[in-house]
Amino acid sequence: MQKTFLLLFLFLFFKLSFAQQHQLSEAAEISVLTVGPGTSLNDAFGHSAFRIKDLNQGIDLVYGYGEYDFDAPNFYLKFAQGKLNYLISRTNFNRFYQVYTYYNRSIKEQVLNLSSTEKQKLYDYLVNNYKPENRAYLYEFFYDNCATKIKDVSNIVLNNAITFNKPKDFKEASFRTLIQNNLNRNSWGSLGIDLALGAVIDRKASPEDHMFLPENIYKFFKNATIKNKEPLVKESKTLYAKRETKFTNSFFSSPLFIFGIIGLIILFITYQDHKNEQRTKWLDISIFAVTGLIGIVILLLWFATNHTGTHQNYNLLWAFALNILCIGQLLKPIPKPWFIKYIKLLVILLCLLALHWTIGVQVFAIGLIPFLIALFIRYIFLVKHFNKL
Repeated sequence: MQKTFLLLFLFLFFKLSFAQQHQLSEAAEISVLTVGPGTSLNDAFGHSAFRIKDLNQGIDLVYGYGEYDFDAPNFYLKFAQGKLNYLISRTNFNRFYQVYTYYNRSIKEQVLNLSSTEKQKLYDYLVNNYKPENRAYLYEFFYDNCATKIKDVSNIVLNNAITFNKPKDFKEASFRTLIQNNLNRNSWGSLGIDLALGAVIDRKASPEDHMFLPENIYKFFKNATIKNKEPLVKESKTLYAKRETKFTNSFFSSPLFIFGIIGLIILFITYQDHKNEQRTKWLDISIFAVTGLIGIVILLLWFATNHTGTHQNYNLLWAFALNILCIGQLLKPIPKPWFIKYIKLLVILLCLLALHWTIGVQVFAIGLIPFLIALFIRYIFLVKHFNKL
């Protein structure tokens, strides 16, 4: 009997202790942290997180969404397929602050105008979300990332009572424009995005859709209202201002320069071939192999993954996957008659690409322009060359 009472006492003691650990005091504050962009592509868009600060309870924690689960089986395959679960993270604020200041990334804080009940509800939500069985979620760059989670969790806690008003400097834009505003258009990261993501991201984003970027979470939260038109944010402050640093971005290593050199090489060889009435086979085989392989990758990203942003990718108009199957014709002295028609099709596809770009169906990488011009001229040369045989 005594053992039963002892066990019951211990159970109640630990239950009460656990509840006290998660009970915020009246002095508690909950804020949204916005971290500025870093120097690499994966952190070029910044980061958002919740800060739970309650010095009376010895709590100063940061909860953020978007942590990699490196222990997940087949990590790289799932990442490529868009099927990788990401995790909610929790860290001490001092550690959070030290990491981002070390990398010279700005930190801004917006203290939320919440009642004690709402603070407790938000905190309880995060605590529950951090449990091992709840931590993982399927990440989606545009609709379910570290920034959109801040908006979604806030809406859940406040029963969708938040009104997100447009910032004063709001401008309508496509998803691609919103991404590229954070990048140098003549950079390899920008080229990779324009190559991998399709026409679906060239549609206009709704005002709420703009909040997939942390900087826009900051802007929209700043202008948001709750309840009786009260501001959602009661105080904003800069915890760390980024130090100005000199950043050298050499044009000679940029995509436009590199593809410009490649384009000039193709044009020079094409001129020599035209002049000497010959054909440089290795060049044509290289072009068909590279464009064909890139086309296959684009098709896989479109049809074999869960990445919504890779759909309807009209880079296939120049990176034509069937090119890989036509390399055999380039090895022959005289190709089959259908192959000449096939090359004419490639010329037409490049014209369609220019049309898609002009009318805004899809925006393509500016670094590819010299290469695409060279492709167009090379294909025309091949049509004329083979017609003479």
